[in-house]
Amino acid sequence: MFPGIKIGLVISILMASTIFCFKASEAEQENKTFNYDNYAEVLKSYVDNQGMVNYKQLKANREKLDLFARQLPRLEEQTYKKWSDNDKIAFWINAYNGLTLKSIIDNYQIKSSFFKSRIYPKNSIRQITGVWDKNKHKVMSKDRTLEHIEHEILRKQFNEPGIHVALVCAAMGCPPLLNEPYFGDKLDEQFDDRTRRFLSDPKKFNIDRKKERVSLSPIFKWFGSDFVGKYGKEKTLLRLNKNETAVINYISRILEKDDRDYLLQGNFKIKYLDYDWSLNEQ
Repeated sequence: MFPGIKIGLVISILMASTIFCFKASEAEQENKTFNYDNYAEVLKSYVDNQGMVNYKQLKANREKLDLFARQLPRLEEQTYKKWSDNDKIAFWINAYNGLTLKSIIDNYQIKSSFFKSRIYPKNSIRQITGVWDKNKHKVMSKDRTLEHIEHEILRKQFNEPGIHVALVCAAMGCPPLLNEPYFGDKLDEQFDDRTRRFLSDPKKFNIDRKKERVSLSPIFKWFGSDFVGKYGKEKTLLRLNKNETAVINYISRILEKDDRDYLLQGNFKIKYLDYDWSLNEQ
């Protein structure tokens, strides 16, 4: 009866639907987690299943890693704030590990110092002056050092000791580098996998029942206090202090029953192993 009104109504409905869809899509994009495709390709191509890195090939084909590094400053803080804690933790671990890879290839092959070589291996990240506390990287439009990411953000802002089996400072003493990015929705599973891998290396963890001794990576000594919030108990294990008790509670979750039962009795002393600063190079 009134075709003009009907057509106008249809057009209004279509326009309203389009605007609604656009806004919904915009909101979805705003809350979407970071795109790690470039970084994933780097890890898949140049990191093997043992966590060893082919730095020579990576330096020769560094485009994807550089693209990933250029993505980091573009993340907006208001978007980041809407993420879950797990998504935030995954982002900072990926940023730290990716920027560490970049720091190595920016200086590859590493030039050793006469004096530093008396303490550290010639191919060590420790030979790169200022690599942790001076060299700055743009992340979320701010200058950050690797040290700041680790100690001021990950360790201070989140009660998650699992970061210590995921952060890799390009040394053999570190946990093996995961050859895929960390993701918020897989984070607990990835941490457990990395813990198993880390503890499977006798140079990082071993039990000697005859000597009543458990040997651990010094990572668990340096950052033992980080485990207390989640895994500490009021009553410490038999021969252990507060930090050691928390660490043992953390690692025992992953072990077979016999080893777990032995550790939770606490009738042993802890020895901290030497840390290998050699480059984690294939």
